Amino acid sequence: MFTRDIGIDLGTANTLVCIKGKGIIMREPSVVAYDVRNDAVKAVGTEAKDMIGRTPGSIVAVRPLKNGVIADFDVTAAMLKRFIKQALKGSLFSRARVIICIPAGVTEVESRAVYDAAKQAGATEIDLMEEPMAAALGADLPVWEPAGSMVVDIGGGTCEVAIISLGDVVTAQSLRVAGDDLDEAILSYIRKKHNLMIGERTAEQIKIQIGSAMPYEDEPEMEIKGRNLVDGLPKNVIVTAAEVREALTDPLNQIIDAIRSTLEKTPPELAADIIDRGIVLTGGGALLRNIAPLIESETGMPVRVANNPMDCVVIGISRRLESNPDFDSYMEKRSKRYR
Repeated sequence: MFTRDIGIDLGTANTLVCIKGKGIIMREPSVVAYDVRNDAVKAVGTEAKDMIGRTPGSIVAVRPLKNGVIADFDVTAAMLKRFIKQALKGSLFSRARVIICIPAGVTEVESRAVYDAAKQAGATEIDLMEEPMAAALGADLPVWEPAGSMVVDIGGGTCEVAIISLGDVVTAQSLRVAGDDLDEAILSYIRKKHNLMIGERTAEQIKIQIGSAMPYEDEPEMEIKGRNLVDGLPKNVIVTAAEVREALTDPLNQIIDAIRSTLEKTPPELAADIIDRGIVLTGGGALLRNIAPLIESETGMPVRVANNPMDCVVIGISRRLESNPDFDSYMEKRSKRYR
């Protein structure tokens, strides 16, 4: 009676937290700022993200996850501890039963690291759930039916491509090319084309404001600020939507290749279902302009973006928290080895 059920979408770029019966309660960047002199955590989430590139030498703002997996164990555990503590705040609950999403392609060691980090953060019971399954549930796909459903979850660190039928993943591919790589491609392009050094946050803003996968009407331009690599002084540059699209070509092609590869491994009957039902895009990367028409033109499959794509994974976790009996065998297979 003193246990609270918490679901965590532990993403490379953002972490979302939900509670059974309350829905999403937290949406924070996966960033931690800490003092290198004593390892004391100074800030987590939005407050820490605002510090990136603006901290003195004694304070470091880092993203402890890379490509969907833990890159810094202690910092990740500290971040989870802060999120779990906030979820339990102001309640009589002293114990936390936690479900955390992990990419489909993680190794045993990587998934164990997530489990151990959650344990160190204070969770008493821990289940791990594959991101494509959670995304499909959050996108209202009929995952329990004997029919193929295809989901492409483009997050910050990984792109998860999966075919799901009868409540389990039939075939999947986890590509470690996603939103962060789109930002890096823009950053690299600006550096080479304009001799301008910009930060990660500026690259992300460019992607959101004028980025696209295919041409669109009335394409805007954007003025950006950075440091001139020639003389080291601050400089303003005008960047066009066509330039940004050119920068994004390579990572988008890698995502399309992963979708094609997964379709090639799909059993014929399930492939026929996908032709009828189409491909569903989830994750923040699904919000890139015209990405659905691009994938449709390259694969010949109907493609649509899920409603509220950024929240699909955490919505799927919240549905798991509602104790649907269909989940029992699915979760048992994935979590019993850690108990």
